[in-house]
Amino acid sequence: MEAYCMKCKARREMLQPVATFNAAGSPITRGTCAVCGTSLFRTGRTEAHQGLTPPSAEEKRSGKLVIVESPAKAKTVGRFLGKGYTVRASVGHIRDLLRSQMSVDIENNFRPKYRVPNEKKEVVKELKKLAREHAEIYLATDPDREGEAISWHLMEAAEIEPRRAKRVVFHEITEPAINEAFSHPREIDMNLVNAQQARRVLDRIVGYSISPLLWEKVRGRLSAGRVQSVALRLIVEREREIQAFVPQEYWTIEAEFRPEGGKPKSVYTAKLAKINDQDFELTSESQVKPLLEDLERAVYTVTRIKRGERRRKPSAPFITSTLQQEASRKLGFTAKRTMALAQGLYEGQDVGEGGTTGLITYMRTDSTNISELARNEARSYIAARYGNDFLPAQPPEYKTRAVGAQEAHEAIRPTSVARDPEKVRPYLEPAMFKLYQLIWQRFVASQMEAAVYDTLTVEVTGAGGSNYLFRAAGSSVKFPGFLVVYEEARDEDAKPETDEDEMNVRIPAELVEGQRQDLQRLLPAQHFTQPPPRYTEATLVQALEAHGIGRPSTYAPTLSTIQERGYVTRVEKRLEPTETGMLVNDLMVQWFPEIVDLNFTAEMEADLDRIAAGEADWVKVMEAFYGPFAAKVQKAQAEMPVSKTGPEPIGRACPKCGKELVIRFGRYGKFISCSGFPDCRHTEPWLEKIGVICPKCGGDLVERKTRKGRIFYGCNRYPDCGFTSWKRPLPAPCPTCKGTLVIANKREASCLECQETFLLENVLAEVAAE
Repeated sequence: MEAYCMKCKARREMLQPVATFNAAGSPITRGTCAVCGTSLFRTGRTEAHQGLTPPSAEEKRSGKLVIVESPAKAKTVGRFLGKGYTVRASVGHIRDLLRSQMSVDIENNFRPKYRVPNEKKEVVKELKKLAREHAEIYLATDPDREGEAISWHLMEAAEIEPRRAKRVVFHEITEPAINEAFSHPREIDMNLVNAQQARRVLDRIVGYSISPLLWEKVRGRLSAGRVQSVALRLIVEREREIQAFVPQEYWTIEAEFRPEGGKPKSVYTAKLAKINDQDFELTSESQVKPLLEDLERAVYTVTRIKRGERRRKPSAPFITSTLQQEASRKLGFTAKRTMALAQGLYEGQDVGEGGTTGLITYMRTDSTNISELARNEARSYIAARYGNDFLPAQPPEYKTRAVGAQEAHEAIRPTSVARDPEKVRPYLEPAMFKLYQLIWQRFVASQMEAAVYDTLTVEVTGAGGSNYLFRAAGSSVKFPGFLVVYEEARDEDAKPETDEDEMNVRIPAELVEGQRQDLQRLLPAQHFTQPPPRYTEATLVQALEAHGIGRPSTYAPTLSTIQERGYVTRVEKRLEPTETGMLVNDLMVQWFPEIVDLNFTAEMEADLDRIAAGEADWVKVMEAFYGPFAAKVQKAQAEMPVSKTGPEPIGRACPKCGKELVIRFGRYGKFISCSGFPDCRHTEPWLEKIGVICPKCGGDLVERKTRKGRIFYGCNRYPDCGFTSWKRPLPAPCPTCKGTLVIANKREASCLECQETFLLENVLAEVAAE
């Protein structure tokens, strides 16, 4: 029998082996090294253990061990459990696949090869020791598939016998929730573990099969993944739509009317809606001019006044995707930052209540369900603070829209409505306070009465060479309802839902049907159709969720991955694909269309859900995927042409050694370096020209980045020329002074010289026409 000798640093024959058991009752063999005499130790049962009875360790164990993921969570949970419990943190995942290889034994039922990373070995050593000493072991990791998998890995790595491992699950870190969870422990759910394991293995096979192929055929540092490649495809295809978009001219006509004999302040605006009872389309100024002449001569009368009432219901409490979207729109947070702050709120903060306490429920959820206790608490709070008028007779019910939502989970809400934002403001950092306030307001508003609007629509008929119908619409709040607490931010890319939302004209009260109207002036306006907008993080998460791609725990990592790999950049909150991102996407679409197919990816997510529900075997799901996929990889290996190119010279010498400078590709795309690398390590950033001449010196304006990654625009002759602008310059000159125009906001362009503003859509259409 051999064992590893620590002194010899090699495996040695064991002399005088003795079969025995350790303190935990596990079989071991002790002996001495045949070379140096050092004591040797080997774990595992041998024939010599037959007939031996392991010592009973149960009598020596005492106390209860609780293992969670993070130190912050351990601190909060430990506070509620009190004496008799030892709470320790695994500090995240305790085991993972090897990075240096695929670590999946495809021939052996896709068995993963896990290892404990070096940085976690001391943690595992301590947990093993504690597990041997304690009578009861509770695994209290997060209440989702990943948390279930971490519990299983903890049990395996710390050598905790399954019969001693008790799984506890709670969706909020409060004393009642903790006590309830610990009074109803269960076994580890291997269906959930296998669903997470299948996702991990699936992603590893895809990444470790395709990435080396791209390195061989195209260039190094390229990589592909499953969900992130689909997200990248959405962004690239949107960019191609924008590039291929041809603006179409169209005109609208509004008119200012005043009731006959009315006061000057009675003027209101209406929009031309129909001509001769027909919808119309005006596509050129030549169509508009004769129309304006006839409209000037027409006689106008109010033919219809419609008064009504509109109810607007509150939005559902947050789920992961809607929290990320709203935090992006209202607070400007990335998905990654939102989830990091929410994690802190969930794990607990000290808000002056004698220690840390969890402020929100679990933040990775796709269900809008609310517990009866939380709903009743919210209703009592609303009645006491706002009055019974703001309390609906029946609690609102919300239908979960997310595909494959885990209905057993709860929505994201404050753990106590009584802990209103102003009470906790002094204890939270500003960003965390803003997110908590957002979650609190959204939840309270979701349990309140609908807002009621008075609506008013006025139709003015003009009789001339043709019959014209102008329409004005407006609304005013009759009863604010939930709006006293919270109003959802409108998606910047969404179109108005009603005429009142679009126009919301202030209509004079003295209008009556049959009343003549005096035309004050006509307001024709030229417009150009706009390309579809680039995705923001919020709208991309919305698109992924709508297609059933990914799950709550994957949105933020997916967005981070495609940006960290340099496939996508975030410019003024919009996601733009880089040259590298477009290249990787095109290769994936050509050679692995199934992997980046929206339906295929959504179906795979559904398969993972079936595994979690115990309705499918994860190995069979992997077999069904791997056969066709392996054939695709083999075909690409044989047929994908090699398109590797050497570094491209730029026609300039290296300032350090005099050799030629060349373009290379790194993690974040192009950069300039010396052709003498690695002997000379001179590098320069690759500056992308934006097609605009520098107004100071006539050089080319380029896109630059600050050290913190913020984009600005400057001259390529820097430092000789110091021109810079935070706002993107446009190639079209100012119509007034011929100065430099920049994009001021999503609607306007402004001149850096005369400060005048212009409609951005008109400026962009002019540029496109040139």
